[in-house]
Amino acid sequence: MIRRFFAACFTLALLLFAFVAWQTRRDLRPLPSSLNLAGSAVRKAQVVDRRGVPLSVTYQNEWNLHDQAALHEIPRLLQQAFIQSEDRRFHRHHGVDWRARVHAVWQNITALQTVRGASTITEQVVRMLHPRPRTIWSRWLEGIEAGRLEERFSKAAILEFYLNQVPYAHRRRGVVQAASLYFDRDLTTLNTRELLTLVVLVRAPSAMDLRRDCERAAQAVGRLAGVMRANGTLSDDQYQRVMSGSWSLSTMRLPVEAGHFIRYLQRHSLTDEKPAPAANHSGKLPTTLDASLQQHVQQILDTRLQDLRDSGVADGAVLVVDHQSDEVLAWVNGGGLSQEQAGGWIDAVITPRQPGSTLKPFLYALALEMGWTAATLIDDTPLVEPVGSGLHRFDNYSRRCYGPVRLRDALGNSLNIPAVRTVQFTGTKRFLDVLKQLGIGSLRQPADHYGAGIALGNGEVSLFELVQAYAAVARGGVFRPLRTVRHPAPRQRAAQRVFRAETAALIGNILSDPQARRLEFGAGHLLHLPFQTAVKTGTSNDHRDVWTFGFSSDFTVGVWMGNLDRKPTRGVTGTSGPALVLRAVFAELNRRREPKPLQLSCRLMPAAICRHTGLRAADHCPVMQEWFAAGTVPAQYCLPAGLHDTDLRQPATHQPERNVALVQPTPGLKLVMDPHIPDDMEAFALIIPKHLRPEKVEWLVDERLEQVTAAGENRFMWPLSAGTHTAQARIWQAGKARPLVTPPVRFQVK
Repeated sequence: MIRRFFAACFTLALLLFAFVAWQTRRDLRPLPSSLNLAGSAVRKAQVVDRRGVPLSVTYQNEWNLHDQAALHEIPRLLQQAFIQSEDRRFHRHHGVDWRARVHAVWQNITALQTVRGASTITEQVVRMLHPRPRTIWSRWLEGIEAGRLEERFSKAAILEFYLNQVPYAHRRRGVVQAASLYFDRDLTTLNTRELLTLVVLVRAPSAMDLRRDCERAAQAVGRLAGVMRANGTLSDDQYQRVMSGSWSLSTMRLPVEAGHFIRYLQRHSLTDEKPAPAANHSGKLPTTLDASLQQHVQQILDTRLQDLRDSGVADGAVLVVDHQSDEVLAWVNGGGLSQEQAGGWIDAVITPRQPGSTLKPFLYALALEMGWTAATLIDDTPLVEPVGSGLHRFDNYSRRCYGPVRLRDALGNSLNIPAVRTVQFTGTKRFLDVLKQLGIGSLRQPADHYGAGIALGNGEVSLFELVQAYAAVARGGVFRPLRTVRHPAPRQRAAQRVFRAETAALIGNILSDPQARRLEFGAGHLLHLPFQTAVKTGTSNDHRDVWTFGFSSDFTVGVWMGNLDRKPTRGVTGTSGPALVLRAVFAELNRRREPKPLQLSCRLMPAAICRHTGLRAADHCPVMQEWFAAGTVPAQYCLPAGLHDTDLRQPATHQPERNVALVQPTPGLKLVMDPHIPDDMEAFALIIPKHLRPEKVEWLVDERLEQVTAAGENRFMWPLSAGTHTAQARIWQAGKARPLVTPPVRFQVK
């Protein structure tokens, strides 16, 4: 019987052993081939600048992929403290400290509760790699896997992994993230008390939260410091400093503010669930931003906004681009609504605003493409155009008119009337098509919605779109989308040539010519930078939006100022507001990279022209040099002896020939008599086109002859009379037996 009993027990033990062995083999999990976590799943990428400087933080990944330190970078005292606190025989055991485990079992039995776990650092690493419920069976498996882990990896590799992945409160992992969380400092700058604090916090991260209750943590630090003094790890002096010291807690701050840029990336490049293809194996998304430049530009903008506070300017934005590589280098918002206050989510870089005169360079580039030259004369005389059932008078900013002006002067001085006449020549639809080719997609309405006012910025576009468009001109007329990620997905929009290289070069030459802007801006102006830089300003209605754009040989910069709540400023213009920011930004850029002159296309050729007529210069003409594309140099010479006959100063034709018609009134026009002016003193001008050059004009209102004007006169001041009227003109020209008769135009006077 006894034999059978022992045989049965032996068989049962064998079966139990076999079952345990089978179950153990079944439940053991494979160990990683490496502890560097390469290829780990990334839930959310950390955004970094072009040199790896962090622009964002995330704690949503399973592992700490971003804030790691090599073992030799972690203070030696911190390593010793962790070993003393968590695993005293770390360097002597082979994964499991059996002596500590037996001692822990005895302590738990004596106390009738679990007071000690005795897990080694290696076993804790296994627990991180293979999370399991806290059971006796789990401890058995962890012990076996800990032994295998130490067979595969060195003690140094295991300790480094542990120090970088040990959990803390608020989803932080590792001592680097813990140092940032509590002290906002690097590990190497922490004092002895702070280093020991990082050690004791891992025992109960939530219960020992320093910001809620630091007493428990202080007691634990004191006990650990006492043990380390007893074994000689801490000197008496270090111990005294630990016991007498206190914590100075700080909130973690990123080295540079780039929140709006990151939100743009999240909308266009990545999502919270899946990082962009460009995110590397460390879980970082390398971007084109330059953190150092971002910080400098932020300071420049904030300082200037502070200076302009009394002028009613609260907000601003700056976008800096390397147009050679198409990379965004700085994406800066500043001021009120763009930061801490309510509405701080508004990004002024991508918010559409009225562009003022900033579209004019693209308009004149289109005119050059259509056959005009920088010497083409454009009529800068008073201009009234129909808008709906009324009339709108266009004025230059200074309210002055200069007569026929060369295209160079019209663009350089940002004259409004020549711009309107230029868009009448190019056509609004064609101009809108060019703007869309330049990446300006905010102008979604049809051409007739904007009319000629598009030349003066009556639509709304964003700073991002405008910088992208100016970069295309700086690039020689080639449009390429701006890049924000350093290693974007392979499929990109192909480069598209919008303007010829000679057209783009000529626009850059005009915008960098201080002589071309003397009429309106004078000499020695803020827009004249130390190195050749093309500059253009813009101011919208009521000074709500003020802009300055510039490009050098390598960089394109755009600055916007105004108020995100759309309040007008107090008379701030592009030159009085953002121009100083532009100068300071280019000074910083030129300090980083030696500037070069703007490239002038080899397809442009110089020619001496008369300043007054734009024709080839003759004797006694005031001469200047102008650049022309091949085949566009004026063939006609100016009159000798400086006799600049008005016949030689005829402006370019702005519209194709059409049937003779009244310029004013326009069909359906509605006029209102002013009650503050006596009725017999009110008059309205009836006007015919200038180019008709009449010998005389017979003016008819309601089929009755009202007046006959002499040769060269193209207008008649008709005394206003209430009612509905029709107007016509009979135009007699030299050498013609019959007059030209304009179609009747019906209009109303109230």
